[in-house]
Amino acid sequence: MAHVVVLGAGLGGCIQAFELRETMGRGHKITVISDKPYFQFTPSNPWAGVGWRKKDDIIIDLAPVMKKRDIDFISTGAKRLHPEENRVELKDGSSVEYDYIVIATGPELAFDEIEGFGPEGLTQSVCTIEHAEKSAEAWEEFCKDPGPIVVGAAQGASCFGPAYEFAMIMDTDLRRRKIRHKVPMTFVTSEPFIGHLGLGGVGDTKGMLESLLRDRHIDWITNAKVDKFADGKAFVTEVDEDGKEKKKHEKDFRFAMLLPAFRGIPALRDIEGLVNPRGFVIVDEYQRNPKYPNVFAIGVCIAIAPPVATPVPTGVPKTGFMIESMVTATAHNIPLLLEGKEPSAKPTWNALCLADFGDGGAAFLAMPQNPPRNVNWSSKGKWVHWAKLMFEWYFMRKVRKGVSEPFYERAVMRMLGVTKLK
Repeated sequence: MAHVVVLGAGLGGCIQAFELRETMGRGHKITVISDKPYFQFTPSNPWAGVGWRKKDDIIIDLAPVMKKRDIDFISTGAKRLHPEENRVELKDGSSVEYDYIVIATGPELAFDEIEGFGPEGLTQSVCTIEHAEKSAEAWEEFCKDPGPIVVGAAQGASCFGPAYEFAMIMDTDLRRRKIRHKVPMTFVTSEPFIGHLGLGGVGDTKGMLESLLRDRHIDWITNAKVDKFADGKAFVTEVDEDGKEKKKHEKDFRFAMLLPAFRGIPALRDIEGLVNPRGFVIVDEYQRNPKYPNVFAIGVCIAIAPPVATPVPTGVPKTGFMIESMVTATAHNIPLLLEGKEPSAKPTWNALCLADFGDGGAAFLAMPQNPPRNVNWSSKGKWVHWAKLMFEWYFMRKVRKGVSEPFYERAVMRMLGVTKLK
């Protein structure tokens, strides 16, 4: 009997455990280790950031779900991975040994890299539900005495969709409260152009998102490096296409939310051969680490180099569709190794994003994620808002039932009118 540990219980980790249970059968042991006792549906955090969702709306207690699927669950959290010993050291001093491990931890949020940044500083965040709850409290106070807003994504960020979502959701909420006219808003981003998204743009995301920002009276600064946040001010350096200083900006704010850069979690950092200098896990085309062949990794925690360098550093996003393909590949490769065979399943790394804007939305599909692409499509409309609501309902149901149905693949097949994706 083999023991497989899944380290992390987010969007990727949960469905990885469920899918491994299907592909490995009941004859093997699976243990999920998380630093929280619950699953949180991170895509709903922008709604929670203005009070449209509460924590209880978007979390699921995992112990009973995992028990139902005959999966052990530990919510102590990992202190250190010891890959040479096939062992995870936990924060309570105990350890869990494994035959194979799938790292699905997500990132650590690097707020400390910019002075005054983050929920412990002067700005808000929607990266976790706890951050989003704090943001909602600050939002209610802000709406009593509104003023300028700064929103966007700092240098090194690799997830831009939620920044656009939150900007548009705030705009929608302010209009509903009849106070939008009191709130100048500036979108600050490390992207070289609006709609870059860390992917070089998808379809007409540049024109589409620029138009949406103009329609909603949101100014923007691209190629932006945030220098620091002081009391009520964001200090931003705008650079040119060669990375040289173009203009200094001092933007006043009463409310600010920018997405931070990511890095690997402390339990993984500085393990030679496992992670890159930022702490992201190095994987091959089968999601397996080259140095430690019994270590796999999926999701935001893996290292993916940007296809093209940008004047201000931007990372590559890992969307849900892409993560689902990593999960499926890993769930097939580990059983192959148990049979003494070599891994053969490869993820597709396609990207699908549904960005809700409160009363509408934008969607894009990139197949493959990096250009040149076979499919390079984007669209907008109220249908995206309803699609995102359906996605939230479906995925929460999926986790509660402990199933690994491929939501994104089904959605794309319906969208493209195909029966099989390649």
